[in-house]
Amino acid sequence: MKITKAKFITSAPSLKECPQLNKPEFALIGRSNVGKSSFINAMVNIRGLAKTSNTPGKTKLINLFDIQDTFIFADLPGYGYAKVSGKMQNQWQKNLENYLLKRKSLVSLIQLVDARIPVQNNDLEMAEWIDHNNLPCFVIATKVDGISKTKIKQVCMDFEKHFNSHVFPFSKSNSSYNNDILNKIEEIIKNNNAIC
Repeated sequence: MKITKAKFITSAPSLKECPQLNKPEFALIGRSNVGKSSFINAMVNIRGLAKTSNTPGKTKLINLFDIQDTFIFADLPGYGYAKVSGKMQNQWQKNLENYLLKRKSLVSLIQLVDARIPVQNNDLEMAEWIDHNNLPCFVIATKVDGISKTKIKQVCMDFEKHFNSHVFPFSKSNSSYNNDILNKIEEIIKNNNAIC
């Protein structure tokens, strides 16, 4: 699959405001500031399509993007950011769980983790919740440009010990990692033809 076009569709505060798009959706989940928006921009090669910020917790809505008229990326609010109120965190979590459990067009989650740091407790808690609910998911290690090239494979293998998934490396500044991820996405779409 080669991506030549992508567009922002809408932002929605919760599942009930999300339009029915009749395309397979991939939900991007991860800690705040793990690089979900940068991931989208780099995968579609459109700078600024998804709004990036240096301030963790900036994404408060479910942001939907149409990719190649073929599938949807859903950029979800990040978890694990302590500077928002407990009430807001609880609301985000409720909206997140509602979307992940009830969105009929969702074919896979993509959990993003930061390759530069050890696996975090909230990443593991999220992974356990995913397994508990039998949701399909694969994992991407972001920001691998921040570690030595010789260590990337080892870091991914270390992450695989914690997650029930193959771990794909990713760097917004090196597109050579994109093909493996796109091949995985394409494989999932083909296996979900009934939804497509």
